[in-house]
Amino acid sequence: MARPVAVVTGASSGIGAVFAQRLATTHDLLLIARRRERLEALAGKLIAEHQAGTAGGLAVEVLQADLSAETGLSVAAERIAAEPRLALLVNNAGFGTRGLFWNGDLALAEEMHRLHVMATVRLSHAALRNMVARGSGAIVNVSSVAAFVRRRGSAGYAATKSWMNAFTEGLYLELKSIQSPVKVQALCPGFTYSEFHERLQLDRGRVAGPSFWLRAEDVVDASLRALPRGKLFVVPGWRYKAIVSVVSRLPTSLRLAVESARAGKKPARPLKPAPDE
Repeated sequence: MARPVAVVTGASSGIGAVFAQRLATTHDLLLIARRRERLEALAGKLIAEHQAGTAGGLAVEVLQADLSAETGLSVAAERIAAEPRLALLVNNAGFGTRGLFWNGDLALAEEMHRLHVMATVRLSHAALRNMVARGSGAIVNVSSVAAFVRRRGSAGYAATKSWMNAFTEGLYLELKSIQSPVKVQALCPGFTYSEFHERLQLDRGRVAGPSFWLRAEDVVDASLRALPRGKLFVVPGWRYKAIVSVVSRLPTSLRLAVESARAGKKPARPLKPAPDE
């Protein structure tokens, strides 16, 4: 019997790679990212682990695509729309920047918005047209705690993740209005061990204490546990759950005062890319 297909963007490292590893036990995979060598290495590893002794085994398709560019995004969207066994789309591709917005590279900021916003729009549209018609499937949009708690030096990043939460909530309401069984989830991790902060050249010890760092495996497991239950917002880790719960209830003036106090007066470094794929 043919297995369902899971699509993971930004699959070459970090949270995306862990999603691929976890899903390989139950799904065939379509892995999308810019770094073909990384994707092929991951695909080979997963096939070797799951193919042996299994009739049919695991099928992994690799699609090299820059989702911030029209050509790559169109190819990915068309492939997703045409997949008859599509069961899950994980919109994970993204990167972070740091520094005061007006001091940064505008082209880089625009690239981040295209990747976080327009790629999520296009791929979700392709997936939902596919899933809703068949009456099954799910989308996980990998957002961030930054959607709830803003900080100096990441105005664009926080804005795109806030948009992602609002977009996912809107899809949830639309699907519920037609009683569709298709599920959507906004996964909102805090600081997570991956290449994300390394590429930003940030010292993890100065960013947050050890107790605030999450393993990518724990983030993905939290997402997949919650998905069958249809939970809309998933915030892994009790510390982050508490932070989001408190901050979400604060009056805007008080929340801004807290966020301003956290920012301090240290100069922010220029924007630098940090691909998370």
